[in-house]
Amino acid sequence: MLHPLRDLIRERGSVVIDGAMSTALEKLGCDLNNRLWSARILADDSEKIRTVHTQYFEAGADVAITASYQATAAGFADAEINETEAARLIRLSVTLAREARDAYERNHPNRPLLVAGAVGPYGAYLADGSEYTGRYHLTDDAYREFHRVRLDALKAAGADLIAVETQPKLEEVAVLLKMLEARELSAWVTFTLADEGHLPDGTLVEDAARLCATSPAVDALGLNCVKRELAAGALKRMASVTDLPLILYPNSGETYDAATKTWHHPVGGPGWQHFVGPWQSLGVKCLGGCCRTLPSDIVEIAHLMKAGV
Repeated sequence: MLHPLRDLIRERGSVVIDGAMSTALEKLGCDLNNRLWSARILADDSEKIRTVHTQYFEAGADVAITASYQATAAGFADAEINETEAARLIRLSVTLAREARDAYERNHPNRPLLVAGAVGPYGAYLADGSEYTGRYHLTDDAYREFHRVRLDALKAAGADLIAVETQPKLEEVAVLLKMLEARELSAWVTFTLADEGHLPDGTLVEDAARLCATSPAVDALGLNCVKRELAAGALKRMASVTDLPLILYPNSGETYDAATKTWHHPVGGPGWQHFVGPWQSLGVKCLGGCCRTLPSDIVEIAHLMKAGV
């Protein structure tokens, strides 16, 4: 099993993750108001996905996350796309990121970059905000079948590692870890939160960290798609039970309404400069942005990470 993220952290000390794919695609004029979300663009307008990856590399990202978060065989089947075509589209998500990476590296040969294949939870497929509530349950076999096509396609297309992200349920992550190990794939694992001490399914943050720390596949552990204000408390709890590098890519500060599928702007509030230094002091080695962030946010995050403020 290769561990490119672990190696990159060791080499550079800190790693910049990219920002939101969906928000950047909307800036390019894409309509994402459907159950497939950004995965629909793989079928309809894939060049724009490559463009977004390029924008984030130019902004300072060291790792691109593929547009496969919502790309599952089940989701594509609901859109009358068969499993063979679904696998092709998932492989395409890796190819687009690799092409953007390779083009950037030709002009910047001393800055190697990584492609992380995004694996969202079953709750993302439900398209009702369940990744923030964890209000679903499948058998282990059903979880395995749900994630099988995507994991196999991401590996076949040459993703450097897997981003197991936006996870609300420990039972699902436990299955995914076994699947990663069987395929000799390394990964980071990031959870969502109910509060700073618990996952949405009620699991203690410390217990989630302990489980991930037992897997040889996990190279970093942390949070994504959470409010910035919640991150520090949860990260402290994770750091208290594991020495794994911490990874964080929170939302911009806006709040998502699953019923209306809209984001609400915060009223004021501190900027990235208020958070980055304290996060680094807690052991965050990998930092980026999630929903409602853009390349401009990654420019700022990369600058603050480098400055160590």
